[in-house]
Amino acid sequence: MPEPNDLLRAARERTPSRRAPGESMSRGELADTICSWLWETTEIKYELDGHYIAKLERGAVRWPGAAYRSGLRHVLQVAADNELGFFPPSGTSATDQEQPPPSMVGHDDDLINAGDESIALLSFAEESNVGELTVEQLRADIERIAQSYLRTPTRHLFTKSRAIRNRAFNLLAGNQAPRQSRDLYSAAGWAITLLAWMSVDLGRPDVAEAHTRTAWACAEAADHDVLRGWIRATQHTAAFWQDDFARAATYAEDGLRYAAGTARLFLASAGSVDFARAGRPDKARELLDIARTLNVRQAESEPGGVLVCTPERAEGFWADTYLAFGEAQHTADHADHSVAGFEAAPYPLRNLGSERMARLQQAKARLLLGELDGALEAVEPVLDVPMEYRVRPLIQRVAEVAALTAPYARSSKGRMLRDRIAEFSQRPALPVRTPRPAPNGLVPADAHRAHPARRAREDRTG
Repeated sequence: MPEPNDLLRAARERTPSRRAPGESMSRGELADTICSWLWETTEIKYELDGHYIAKLERGAVRWPGAAYRSGLRHVLQVAADNELGFFPPSGTSATDQEQPPPSMVGHDDDLINAGDESIALLSFAEESNVGELTVEQLRADIERIAQSYLRTPTRHLFTKSRAIRNRAFNLLAGNQAPRQSRDLYSAAGWAITLLAWMSVDLGRPDVAEAHTRTAWACAEAADHDVLRGWIRATQHTAAFWQDDFARAATYAEDGLRYAAGTARLFLASAGSVDFARAGRPDKARELLDIARTLNVRQAESEPGGVLVCTPERAEGFWADTYLAFGEAQHTADHADHSVAGFEAAPYPLRNLGSERMARLQQAKARLLLGELDGALEAVEPVLDVPMEYRVRPLIQRVAEVAALTAPYARSSKGRMLRDRIAEFSQRPALPVRTPRPAPNGLVPADAHRAHPARRAREDRTG
């Protein structure tokens, strides 16, 4: 009889369920989460279910394939196979790239379409046009988008956010209880907020502001303070990237009246940057002091990802505030601490966009301190970012680094850095091309059916 794999079972049981708060992850949920992650990262369908996880925990399989081991390490947040009780059999290298064959080759579109159709039929399977499962699916989709942002190509996420917005408003046209209406307005508001955030990153903060006005109306209808706080954070961001720092500060201060959850930390920290850049150091330091004393926890309704503010994200803002004060050493200290915080966080929880911004603060501080080698080291991971993630604010921040390289123009390293930045800036992320609206103003249903792999190819080819 095989020896049970107690390490794997213990790792699963200490991993919180994403479906049932307060419970540990089930075998089936673990398998589904691994398959989803493998699909997002490889665009290959894998067959994995709770029965196979049970075999692993019983010890019937001691060395699963490389893809499954990778997925288990990622979801269970461990660094090495041996932490999960996996050891290569004699004569097998731990780096062997054994891959189980993908299933349903050539039928991915059918699988995805069938899943989307089943989701669409949830409302008909329940007593009213909106039930708990329908709302739960909308929330799950929003969380998935927020947490996948800047990890997967933006076009697919933009289209999905737009579809959630349209679905929520279509459901609101039917009959539901007041509580269900508030849930739908909340879902629509979060989806529109994501559309606004993506619009900023794709170089259209003016369009983002149009989104946020409708999002605010949704938050009012839902009476949702957490959503109000993040809408104000998004409005701040849209104004900030139009260099309207006074208006950005107004949004940040007003948002502090509503903000619950981590939006409060975001608004106080970002507001300090606004006031510093607007020439109001007194107000900037006041908000900086507020931000430093806050001890906030993520609200249950915050989707996570781009719509949550961790301490390391906040400290990146503090570095930017000190940069505006002209205090390079304080900038370096806070940027270093911010990057260290991102690097220490579990990969699924790292906000890659904010991390890249913090690295650029590191680079600017190093250049101002006369440390060219340190600047090169800080900026290199950013310059290696794939083209589809080179959003407009990132390119603008990289250009600010380039502007600080003038004193090093005669050195070979200085010229190399300027050349690398020039190459980076010439290849920005592609804008989202959205389908033409139908006469009712909604996106045609078949506009959302393109396979992710096909969309990825379109992203690469333009």
